[in-house]
Amino acid sequence: MAIKKILIANRGEIALRIHRAAHEMGIKTVAVHSTADADAMHVRLADEAICIGPPSSTDSYLNIPAIISAAEISHADAIHPGYGFLSENAQFAEIVESHGLKWIGPKPEHIRTMGDKVEAKRSAGALGLPLVPGSDGAIKDVDAAKKLALEIGYPVIIKAASGGGGRGMKVVNDPEFLETQMSQAATEAKAAFGDATVYMEKYLGNPRHIEFQVFGDGEGNAIHLGERDCSLQRRHQKVLEESPSPVLSTAERDRMGEICSKAMADMGYRGAGTIEFLWENGEFFFIEMNTRLQVEHPVTEMVTGIDLVREQIRIADGKPLSFTQDEITFSGHAVECRINAEDPQTFMPSPGTVTAYHPPGGLYVRVDSGLYHGYKVPPYYDSMIAKLIVYGHSREGCLMRLRRALEEFVIGGMKTTIPLHQKLLADPEFQNGDYTIKWLEEWLEKSKDS
Repeated sequence: MAIKKILIANRGEIALRIHRAAHEMGIKTVAVHSTADADAMHVRLADEAICIGPPSSTDSYLNIPAIISAAEISHADAIHPGYGFLSENAQFAEIVESHGLKWIGPKPEHIRTMGDKVEAKRSAGALGLPLVPGSDGAIKDVDAAKKLALEIGYPVIIKAASGGGGRGMKVVNDPEFLETQMSQAATEAKAAFGDATVYMEKYLGNPRHIEFQVFGDGEGNAIHLGERDCSLQRRHQKVLEESPSPVLSTAERDRMGEICSKAMADMGYRGAGTIEFLWENGEFFFIEMNTRLQVEHPVTEMVTGIDLVREQIRIADGKPLSFTQDEITFSGHAVECRINAEDPQTFMPSPGTVTAYHPPGGLYVRVDSGLYHGYKVPPYYDSMIAKLIVYGHSREGCLMRLRRALEEFVIGGMKTTIPLHQKLLADPEFQNGDYTIKWLEEWLEKSKDS
């Protein structure tokens, strides 16, 4: 039976993005929201809205019984989790399906496999994805860790098997500090994720972060939609993304894309996914797979002309992929700036009431945001309030248009990171595409001194 009504288990710009795709397909939407989000744009536009709890995410957007109840009350027949919150919770996906609802996402077993970093690495290796040299699973004792570190060579990095965001992660440059750093990583991992399991990898000195967008139909067919360069990061959080990567050739893109899509086909993967790699000296090393839609998916939509959310819904509805690999063409260049309600220098959150709002316009300029004049940005959630996505026929043309769009963008009533992006665009190294995952933090340190 075709999907007729989707419950959107999320908030903010991604909830609005899902609503728009659904309505363009003639599908009704149900918004769930906390009391803090009662006036949110997606809540206003959805066909139905149901309050599922107080401001705290734990009591609302992470409250599985409340979300399932909302789906049953509204007679929704599918749930789209967006990104963040419950989007990579295999148990939630199973509960959704056990209630006879369609889960707009990958199979629960694939979410579970890729959510465990150790298991994900093992699976990726078996599927033919290139790996960073390291432990074959969890490291259980210090002696084994010391032996392995000598084999792969210092520096090494200790990582939490569950979770991410830089927590439970320690770089070890010297054998003398291995035991201490390993213990600290395990303690942090236990506190942050409830799991003290850690593993070890070769630490790459100054790589780029490049990820490939993949799609599977769950029946053994899969394609890739090219790569995104997400190397501009602060504290492991992405700030700006672009597609294609300034450092990859067409041949490299095709080769890696083919490896990724074959891996997904062999896995029987269903829906949207992103395979993330570190790239250094022309080599790719698998780091993780995100079994959901990414924040930065619009840059891929811009260079391929494909609506990723629409395709997610179609796949969940049991339909085949809309296109073959041969039918996908890559054209031009796209950049996304994440606009946060933060002080652009200290990065302190700056929620408040929107006193003025003027998003930029013009050809090939897109703003994904739930902001409007008079809206109160709540202090309880992630500080991202908008995404500015710009396309150009060339990277140079794209950056010129982006510069113009940032000049036009007005958000009054709070501090935002718009000035940060303007400053970034003026930097010659960024203009040349000459950056790595360490570049932005070093640049920010230099900016403080200047």
